[in-house]
Amino acid sequence: MNIHLEVTEAPSPTDLKFLGDQLTAFNDGDVGPGQRVALAVFVRDEADRVVGGISGYTAWGWLYVQWLWVDESFRGQHMAGRMLDAAEQEAAKRGCHGAYIDTFNPRAAKAYQKQGYQTFATLPDFPMGRDRIFLQKRL
Repeated sequence: MNIHLEVTEAPSPTDLKFLGDQLTAFNDGDVGPGQRVALAVFVRDEADRVVGGISGYTAWGWLYVQWLWVDESFRGQHMAGRMLDAAEQEAAKRGCHGAYIDTFNPRAAKAYQKQGYQTFATLPDFPMGRDRIFLQKRL
């Protein structure tokens, strides 16, 4: 059998879907179905523009917050906390027992800690000069 490695910055959506489907099938057989379901929370202004949001998913009893963003003009108004509360409540309805998030912004880490998240790991120099901070919370 002749094989070769392909390194690309532009993978095809078909190849990415195939890869995801294969990993999902493996994980389902290994630890059981993750029942991954997307979860998003949006904050909109009076013109219906998104001024904040969370994107992530629930799987295997956990909420993963992949993205959390608040428009600069709304920062300092506990918007992140309100969005996290909403996401955590939905995750609990879905049967989740925990939530996790990561950041390399020390101010964001402190905001998550105020929400009850605790650091469980750090990855130094990700990016250089900063630590990637991984936090979790029991729901």
